[in-house]
Amino acid sequence: MADHHDDDFAPTQTAGYKVGEKKSMAEYQQLDAQDESLNKWKESLGLKGGAGPSDDPRRVVVEYIALEVEGREDVKIDLSNQAAIDSARSTPFTIKEGVEYRMKVKFRVQHEVVSGLKYLQVVKRKGVRVDKTEEMIGSYGPAAEPYEKKFQLEEAPSGMLARGHYEAKSKFVDDDNVTHVEWAWSFDIKKDW
Repeated sequence: MADHHDDDFAPTQTAGYKVGEKKSMAEYQQLDAQDESLNKWKESLGLKGGAGPSDDPRRVVVEYIALEVEGREDVKIDLSNQAAIDSARSTPFTIKEGVEYRMKVKFRVQHEVVSGLKYLQVVKRKGVRVDKTEEMIGSYGPAAEPYEKKFQLEEAPSGMLARGHYEAKSKFVDDDNVTHVEWAWSFDIKKDW
């Protein structure tokens, strides 16, 4: 993917926050093995085994991100493979001005625990940044079943000046500053669907 040295697209650093020591699945499994409550916590994180196919080295597989609007079918952007990611930019979708919506993401974690997974998004109109979103998703262990995270409810801008075409860049990054997926996409804000 493209290398971004753009401060707009860097995750916010929280003063005083220190990233925990990275551990393998085996290390987590051995950690305080006799502590029953800790074992339950580790089990809730999916720390029983490193789920994921051996021929797919990705630790985070984002199946899709979707725009959820009450009373309408979700608008999904498929991010499950490179071909889908590459086509996201050339297939803009429409958002009705003033509508309340939320983004949601469906993803799988495989092989190792992912700590501090975040979603970053920068939206530009005519080359000028108009929005930056940073959403903490959390820490997850490998699991066969995908996770789903719904973001905060938002309202699309409205009015004649808000209508038009927008370009966006998004990525999922973790506490180790590993970018798991990054893509460009676009949308139009219109008076109606």
